[in-house]
Amino acid sequence: MTDNRFSLSFLLLTTLFCVCLIVANLIEIKTIEAGWFTLTAGFVVFPISYIINDCVVEVYGFRKARVMIWLGFASSLFVSLMLQLAIALPGGQSWTAQEAMVAIYGCVPRIMFASFAAFLSGSMVNAYVMSRMKRNDGDRRFSLRAVVSTLWGEGVDSLIFFPIAFGGILPWPTVLSLIVTQALLKTGYEIVILPVTIRVVRVISRVEGIVAEKDSVLL
Repeated sequence: MTDNRFSLSFLLLTTLFCVCLIVANLIEIKTIEAGWFTLTAGFVVFPISYIINDCVVEVYGFRKARVMIWLGFASSLFVSLMLQLAIALPGGQSWTAQEAMVAIYGCVPRIMFASFAAFLSGSMVNAYVMSRMKRNDGDRRFSLRAVVSTLWGEGVDSLIFFPIAFGGILPWPTVLSLIVTQALLKTGYEIVILPVTIRVVRVISRVEGIVAEKDSVLL
């Protein structure tokens, strides 16, 4: 779609995209040991934003994906500022959790800054790669586009995020492990959930009146 109208489907996807980013940023401060891998808690929700990104680029194009990405950035920035304002406000006599709040969300500005830089770069790279590959392939090979664009996007995202967010806090071997494992595991997540992504693209395309000649073009 090349017009400037925003359909209900696009608005719903954009809202979910923004919510996923906000939640991921709030829980990203926790690291998790998963066997041989070191992950952050944001792993459970962040890949959903990339799946939505792929769907929006595929159905609506790169221009509207950029609108969604900038809205996600603005939403996350707003939440970060409000958290810091809440921390700075004087607590009432019954408020006894100030230290806990500072301990949990006091480092959010650093996490948020790292997330903003990584998110903008990774999401834009993901959308750009997806868009360029579609320009070359037409409606064919959606699965390949989704996986390759996610690998590029998550690679750039992890390469920027973890050194900024955890450099000097965690040992550098752990930071390197986070970079590699998060990029690969999130791409693996994309591959596993790919049938759902394809189904969502088909549904949205039909709702928007963009029906492919053959459903097989998405494979």
